[in-house]
Amino acid sequence: MALPNAHIIHSVRDPVDTCLSCFSHTFGGDGSFECTYDLGELGRFYRAYTSLMAHWRTVLPGVILEVKYETLVRNFEPEARRILAHCGMEWDDACLAFHETKWSVRTTSALQVRQPIYQTSIGRWRPNQELLSPLLEALAGD
Repeated sequence: MALPNAHIIHSVRDPVDTCLSCFSHTFGGDGSFECTYDLGELGRFYRAYTSLMAHWRTVLPGVILEVKYETLVRNFEPEARRILAHCGMEWDDACLAFHETKWSVRTTSALQVRQPIYQTSIGRWRPNQELLSPLLEALAGD
């Protein structure tokens, strides 16, 4: 409601891959990411996030574009075109060379945005399945 003309894009990735990615990074700052240091807590946090997103989809029907990470990396151009169309933007071939931009990046994924699209992060959690049991149990819920 605060941003009535906003175009919202919700990128969704496999829950276990998402949580493993968060768990494997050190987030500094004010402690707001403490849930990423405990697999069980991280799984519970992820479940709360999915509930929140379900609420927003109900409250804002048709406003949020869902983009599946796995589809995006396997089919980049059509998904990028879909994202731009949702935002009311024209296609530009430079979108295919996003990794060549000289813009400053200050996020945890700063190294990844300098690489072309890759698929090696899909299913990254599977070899570690036994070690991730607290996460898998928390994601499964009650």
